[in-house]
Amino acid sequence: MNLDKLSIFGTDNIGIYVFTNDKYTILPKIEDKLVLDKIQEVLKTEIIQTTVAKSVLVGILVSGNNDVIVLPKTVTDDEYQSIKQQAKDVRVEILDIKPTALGNIILMNSHAALLYKELTDVEVEKIRKVIPVEAVKRGSIANIITVGSVGVVTDKAGLVHVDVTEEELTELSEFFKVKLDTGTVNFGSVFIRSGLVANKNGVLVGSSTTGPEILRIQRAFND
Repeated sequence: MNLDKLSIFGTDNIGIYVFTNDKYTILPKIEDKLVLDKIQEVLKTEIIQTTVAKSVLVGILVSGNNDVIVLPKTVTDDEYQSIKQQAKDVRVEILDIKPTALGNIILMNSHAALLYKELTDVEVEKIRKVIPVEAVKRGSIANIITVGSVGVVTDKAGLVHVDVTEEELTELSEFFKVKLDTGTVNFGSVFIRSGLVANKNGVLVGSSTTGPEILRIQRAFND
């Protein structure tokens, strides 16, 4: 597994700008070729550069897995068409629910989706219709309801908030059908998604992620 450190726009909070699955990486337009080359080298996907809802915060606004990329209702038609035309091997769907920070409220892989606890039944049903996974439920991670912000889960492994109990970790592992571990990023941040981007090919972490944190991340995502 490839692992490297990265900063984007001068910040270590790389996950707020980047969405990835095993096929595509979506991120804002970045002029720094070294940054783009590193993303390509580690994640080994096609790169789609765009805003979402006219924002560079792609990682916060986009969710998905290897079958579908889900965009908020605030996405513009031009952005939607651009992503849809470039991401030809997955479905691209607009999710018509009130919350728009989909990356923060949905944690998913190709097996399951854990949702923000305060979604309505109608919103949950809309998500079920759009996301083709076996299991969908509302929940929290370490008592935090913005579940997408405190975990990263691929189809191979995952890392979640360091304060989850052993019982909770076991339940989450069984739910997502992959082995999960706990940790932090960027010198102690429990908001895993903000400082970690991962797919089956590799992992990118914020530049202030420490050696001990990287060891735990490697342990979590290595085969």
